[in-house]
Amino acid sequence: MSAPPLRLGVNVDHVATLRNARAGDRPDPVRAALAAIGAGADSITAHLREDRRHIRDDDMARLKAEIPKPLNFEMAATEDMLRIALATRPHAACLVPERREELTTEGGLDVVGQHNALAPFIARLGDAGVRVSLFIAAEPRQIEMAARLRAPVIEIHTGAWCDAVVDGHAAKADAEWKRIVAGAALARSAGLEVHAGHGLDYVTAERIAALPEIVELNIGYYMIGEALFVGISETVRAMRAAMDRGRKNPGSPNLASLNHASKA
Repeated sequence: MSAPPLRLGVNVDHVATLRNARAGDRPDPVRAALAAIGAGADSITAHLREDRRHIRDDDMARLKAEIPKPLNFEMAATEDMLRIALATRPHAACLVPERREELTTEGGLDVVGQHNALAPFIARLGDAGVRVSLFIAAEPRQIEMAARLRAPVIEIHTGAWCDAVVDGHAAKADAEWKRIVAGAALARSAGLEVHAGHGLDYVTAERIAALPEIVELNIGYYMIGEALFVGISETVRAMRAAMDRGRKNPGSPNLASLNHASKA
């Protein structure tokens, strides 16, 4: 049986990071989102953080109003973010952990330890027609709790694997990869839709695209960096091509070639 099509969600947070460096209006993350969609992106992801370090409230409103593809609203599980999400009514909301002092999201959401707090957020967003995703590590306890909470989707945090690949830590990368493979299979068997993201580049996206349980990759920082050199449209097309290669050829590069290619 062939794997289902693999969707690409492009995260435009760091277009806003660059804009905010001068406190102006350019570059415009909505323009970047439209260019990404024109080049083949299936959806747009944006994280409205409590400190508004990149995406701002008006960005979310404009993205919802102006893009012709689904908007994935990344958010912490706070009442303020819930209010904004319910007013925005995105296609999806991905609940993520958030700390002011972190440079980027450092790990998965602890749905086991926070299940009582998360349950009403999942319910209220779902009642409003917003599809809820939980950004979690590929750990059995977290996956099983996500299913018990009736979140329809999980997004597996791939950061530890991607970092180990880029840094050439073969043993750690292999262990993290095995966790992702097992976690994706467990989640699918529990009836969850499985997405993945964080730290992915062309090589790791091609590798993870071979997993038939995963139906969506959300990628941002690497693509925005590449876009500085070749443009966002070409970057989206190159990422789409890498994902398609991985999907069509499950015999993806072995770990040694992954390390070499990512560091090149």
